[in-house]
Amino acid sequence: MIQGKEIGQPPFLKAGDKVALVSPAYWVAEEAILQAAEIIRGWGLQPVIGPHTNSLNVDAYAGTADERASDLMWAFNDESIKAIFCSRGGYGSIHLLNRIPLACYQQHPKWLIGHGDITVLLNAAVANGLMGIYGPMAYQIMGGQELPNTITRKILFGTLPQYNIPGNTHNRCGHAEGILIGGNLSSYSPMVGSKFHLSPDQDIILFIEEVEETLHSIDRLFYLLRLQLDFERVKGIIFGSFCSIKFDLQYGSVEQMLIAHLHDLDIPVCCGFPVGSNSCLPLIEGAPCSLDVTKEKAVLTFNIEGAQETYCIEEEQQLIK
Repeated sequence: MIQGKEIGQPPFLKAGDKVALVSPAYWVAEEAILQAAEIIRGWGLQPVIGPHTNSLNVDAYAGTADERASDLMWAFNDESIKAIFCSRGGYGSIHLLNRIPLACYQQHPKWLIGHGDITVLLNAAVANGLMGIYGPMAYQIMGGQELPNTITRKILFGTLPQYNIPGNTHNRCGHAEGILIGGNLSSYSPMVGSKFHLSPDQDIILFIEEVEETLHSIDRLFYLLRLQLDFERVKGIIFGSFCSIKFDLQYGSVEQMLIAHLHDLDIPVCCGFPVGSNSCLPLIEGAPCSLDVTKEKAVLTFNIEGAQETYCIEEEQQLIK
């Protein structure tokens, strides 16, 4: 485990920069990749597609684990590539962790963008000193999610969002500061305590989301998280979206169940942040940030040196649909 490693911000992009599209996990149809590439080209960037991005493995992976790892290393090692978009999640990114040299993340720092199963790669990058973007992937970029696309583009070019989230009945008020870390609960929980997780001497603001799990599974995973993660360092929590959940326990919502896990902690909690499978407003994984939760709203602010400006994302801008 890397102790106290400083987390660096990859260089912001400029018009004409080259960006890669790769598939570290499940396969995506070539048509979706090409459509996403066209949209990214409209952002003023030059998309290039990884050699195995459209390879279909018998188990729905985008090629073998070695092929997927080689695509990611190609994108990191090519100095002309300035950012890496993942095509989709699903499952399989964990296969790549021990196939990618840890130095690969820092040798040519660049933005890695994805969410869901890509949680494991984003956390590995943060553990090795590199921020990433927990945001829309290629198959969502071409799906017309205009606001997440716009915010992601702005982040890449150096303009950061400040999120203003409407109040939620399950929220807990307060102020917190720390490194933003987390992601998909199923993907994130097993990483805690490994060499692919943020060093243990840094305060964090934890965010989690989940899709297509039972309440039993979410309950078990969060218990695992409480056992493995020193919650003394958790200064605030953001609960994202919980989509297509099977309610096999007697709770009215996932948030109600998870809040019960936190009875011993006096920290702010923001519920209902639109990050997850349905709408993935981008978060900057590994960034220092502050979280302010009141009865009326929650405000998440990123504190990254070198950003051009910060702009406010309000509810009336269709933050929540």
